This record gives sequence, structure tokens and C-alpha cells, in this order.
Amino acid sequence: MVKKILLAGILMACTPAGAQIINSHAFEGGPAKANPASQLTSPDGRLVLTFAVSNFDGSANCPVYCLTRNGQTLISTSKLGLTFGNSGSLQNHLAVLSVSTRANDSLWQPVYAEKSQIRDNYHQLVVNLRELAPPQRLLQLTFRAYNEGVAFNYTIPAQAGMGDVTNLMEQTEFRFDADHPAWATYTAQGVYAKTTINHIASGCERPLTVQLATNLYVALGEAGLVDYARMKFAPLPKRPHSLVSLLDGPVAASLPLTTPWRFIMAADHPGQLLENDFFVLNLNAPCALTNTTWIKPGNVIRETTLKTASGKACVDFAVKHNIQYIEYDAGWYGPENKTLTATNAIASLDLPSVIHYATSNHIGVILYVNWKAMTNELSLLPPLYRSWGVKGIKYGFVSVGPQWDTAVVNAAARICASNQMMMEVHDEFRPSGYTRTYPNFMSVEGVSGDETKPTTTQDLTLLFSRMLVGGADHTVCYFESRVTNKWSYAYQLAKAVCFYSPWQYLYWYDRPPNSYGYTSGGNAMITEVPEMEFYDHLPSVWDETRVLQGSIGQYAIIARRTGTQWFIGAMNAGTTRTFSVPLNFLPPGLKYTANIYSQDPSVPTRTHVHIERLAVDSTATLTMVLDASRGEAIWLFPADSPAR
Repeated sequence: MVKKILLAGILMACTPAGAQIINSHAFEGGPAKANPASQLTSPDGRLVLTFAVSNFDGSANCPVYCLTRNGQTLISTSKLGLTFGNSGSLQNHLAVLSVSTRANDSLWQPVYAEKSQIRDNYHQLVVNLRELAPPQRLLQLTFRAYNEGVAFNYTIPAQAGMGDVTNLMEQTEFRFDADHPAWATYTAQGVYAKTTINHIASGCERPLTVQLATNLYVALGEAGLVDYARMKFAPLPKRPHSLVSLLDGPVAASLPLTTPWRFIMAADHPGQLLENDFFVLNLNAPCALTNTTWIKPGNVIRETTLKTASGKACVDFAVKHNIQYIEYDAGWYGPENKTLTATNAIASLDLPSVIHYATSNHIGVILYVNWKAMTNELSLLPPLYRSWGVKGIKYGFVSVGPQWDTAVVNAAARICASNQMMMEVHDEFRPSGYTRTYPNFMSVEGVSGDETKPTTTQDLTLLFSRMLVGGADHTVCYFESRVTNKWSYAYQLAKAVCFYSPWQYLYWYDRPPNSYGYTSGGNAMITEVPEMEFYDHLPSVWDETRVLQGSIGQYAIIARRTGTQWFIGAMNAGTTRTFSVPLNFLPPGLKYTANIYSQDPSVPTRTHVHIERLAVDSTATLTMVLDASRGEAIWLFPADSPAR
């Protein structure tokens, strides 16, 4: 698990020529003693993190680390440290006080997720440090090694002579051994571009996916961001192919203070990164709620005309098509960018009537609230809406980045939880796993979804970058014109499988055919077509997820299971490809019916989706031929039981 090695030989595989490794010292109430460096290995032994206190790259007695996988360097020797504005730093002239280790291997069941059971298996190393000279401040570093990756954070303990922290910033380095390919963007809803480490500019978003070799990928990011400034990445000055943490403003806090986790996921291929995204949940505190029975994932249809009759038409559509929620979007309480209160609906909307109608039909209602009204009425709205019978709040245009903004969004999750109110957040906010602690925090946007008309290349980059840190509301639409302009209908069916969101918005721009008050601005009338059965049966959360094939920006085939049913989404970009998809994940010996939804211009419907129904079992292999910007969806259910 944790090995202690002599510093004279430490970091040989990770340390650039010229680095000087020195002995650190321990304060144990007597003379200083030589302290060996430590190696932390993952449970499967493939990942090895080495930590030492070193004279390195102009720094004296500085904490450094490096990381290898199967002997191959992931992160070369990199510095760790904190700064305090004009009050100095905790990065140099440090010595090891003590080292402790422990291991954990447990299973936990999420309220909902992409799998019904999650293994939390890691080895941990805790290093306590003290400055060599007065004021001899204390610093603690905690490292965890999982099979899926490593993570570490800083803790400043409560200590005599050190009061509240102000102007805290980080100096966490991620040095690579070459100018590797990477996929970068600079806003949460921005467009990803393939680049290299040396061409990444300041303000690069996380997670950041990097390809180190043909069969070796890493992703850098943060987890457990609760009351702290958001981290991004910046180039490390005068150091090639190296990055450093960039906080979105200084942090102020009382002691003890523990930072969010900084993580490095590692995998053989991009699909393995996505399959292992539960890693981020493991880096967050367990569920804080004793009663979660009121938390209900599901699919959602958005109502934008802000009419009473249109809302009821959405309820009727939701009942018919197994959709769990309707959502009244921006404007239901007035101009969202000007109105500071969200306690009354506009005159043309009889909201109590719609809520009563929805409730009587077992459909939940979600209400949109802009950041202005949210912050003005943060504690008022959740209990008020609960008294109305509303099930959830969608907060939009939230501010992100600085510590205060982060804290407000997460405080909203806690306030909503205390009022049994679900919530989601739209626009630039990206998740970091807090949904494990407060699972009423259903979903976020933080993605360039259908609203931005992403290319298929962009979608297939998002899957292996943005989606590594949690669910994303991709604002899926089906009948709006952008579908045929940018993608295909079968591709849209697949997208709702591939992009995970516990609240999955379907028909984002689409209106039910009996939606009174319908206007054509940005909306499309829904036409009943046979393949809508796929959405009708599609869950939004899963018992099992497998990424069968995947290449960043090119293609993905993802299979997800709920109960005995499987749903497969295949998305393709760039060029025509032929895929062979073995069904060996099905239980042996059981017969299944496969409903296959593919694009076929000869089908005489508006959407031209062909439905093929096949008898299959675990020995079958399906063949897909997908043109560029096309997709295919499959619904599998046991042949001896009727489809639900």
C-alpha cells in the first residue's frame, strides 16, 4: 500500500535532470532524524504516487510528488504549496513531522447514479508538515490512490498564532514529460478544441483530458468543491508542458481549512475514464440526508409559452409519454433579468391551477428562478414553493467561479434539502460530486448542449471530458429544425442515453400538439411518430453503465441498464464507420427483444426513423453502419416479459 524509500533514490523515473533530492526531517521531540520519502500505490498496484520534501527547481525543502502507471510517467516531479497574498506562503522550508496510512474498501448505494452500487476502494497517505523556521506553521497533505486515479488536498490545521486565512491561493503543479495532446475549453459551456499542453492558455476548464500514449489517458480536475474558489488551469511560467492551478479568486476561511480534492484520473482508453466517473462521487462526503424518499429522478418537458392551458397540455403529454415533470421556464414571474422576487406568477398564468392539475395526474412541477431572485430570496423560495406543491427549482444564469458564488449555489442545495425541494443549476456551473452529499441537487448544465447547436464532434468530445464529473442537462430536443440541420433523429434518441442527467429534459424546444397559446418562436410542434416509444421507456438513472466503444471527438457506443432492460446509444462524427457490437453483457441463456432505431430516408414519417425488432441473446453481435453526424439507439428487454 504505502512504501517508504530512501530519498537518495526517490523520483528517479519522474525527476528531470538536475533536480536535487534532500533528506527531510521530522520533529519528534528530539534531534532531527532523516525521514524517507513515501510511495502510495493503488489497490491494484498499477498507480504509484511518490511524495517527498525536496530541493527542486529553485525551491528549498518543497513538497513534491510524481505519478506513474505501470511504470510509465503520468505526472513528472511537481510542486505543491499554498500562498497567502502578501503574507507569504506554505511551500518552502518545510519538514515532515509524521506520516500515517490507511486503507478503505467499502460499497455504498447512491440514491441514484449511473450504477446502483459504488465501490470506494483506496489507499491513503497523510503527511503532516511544519515550517523549519518560525512561525513554524503546520500543513497537512492527504493523498488517496484508487484504481481509477489519485487525488490529494491540503489542510491547514487550527494552530496557535495563526488566525483566519485570507487571500489564500494555490500553487499546485501538474508537470508532464512531453507536449501531449489535450482537449481544452475556457468556459463551462465553451467549445472544446484539440490542442497540446504547451498551447493551453490561462483559464482552461476542468476536467482536462490528456492523451499520453495510444492506450493511456489522464483527466485532471477537482472534486468536493463546496465553499472555495473554482480551480482552473494555467501554464506554469517558463516550464514547458506544465500546468498550475488557477483559483478564480482568493479564498478566505477560518481554520481548520481543507481544500477541495485535486485529482488525476488514469485509464487505458477514453471509455474507461467515463465508466469510472463514480471516482468523483467517492471524493465527496456521504449523503447528509436521512430521508431521501422524496427525491425522484425523471424526464422533463419544458413549458415556455407561460400559458395556463399550455401547462396543462404539457401535463397531458407527460402522462401519455411517461414523463415525470413539467417545468415552467424563464418569465413565469416576470422579466428574469429585472425581477428580484419570484413569489407571484404573471397575470396570464394561473399557476395554482396548473400545479393542482399536474399533482392530480402524478406529474411534478419545476419552476425556473434566475440568479437575481435566487440570491434575493434564497431561504424564502424553497419553503414557499413546497407549500404550493412544487417539486423542484431550476436556478438559471447563476454566477460561478469566486468562493462566494460557489458557496451560494451549494447553500441553495442544503436549503432546498431542508424543505424537501429538488433543484438543478443552469449555465456556467459545473459539478464536482456534491450530489452524493445532497442528492436533491439533481443536475446542472455546464455543457454546450442542444441550445448551442454543437457539432457531433463537440458532443463526442464532451462525453470524454465534461461528463467525467457528473450529469449534464444537454437540453435535448427532437422535432426542432436544428435536429435535421446538425444531426439526425436517431442520433437524438442515442444522445439521451449517452448524456447522463437525473433530470433529463426531452423535447426542449418542442410543444405538445394540443398546446394552446403555441407560438412558432423557437418551438416546434410535436408529431406523434412510432419511435417516441424509445423516449417513453427511457429511464434517466441507471443500475449499470458500460462504455462499449469510444474515441474522443469521433464516436461512442454506451450501454446502460435499469432492472432487466438495456438501452444503447451510438453516436458517430467525422466519417462513415461500421461498428460491431457484441451483446455479451446480456445474461447468458436469456432471450431478449432488441428494438433498433436507425435513420432511413425511405421510412414514410416526418423523422424517417426505421424500427427493427430482433430476437437476440448474449451470443449475438449487432452491426451498425453510421454515416457522419448520425446515430442509432437500441432498446433491449427480456422476450418473455412484456415491455414496460
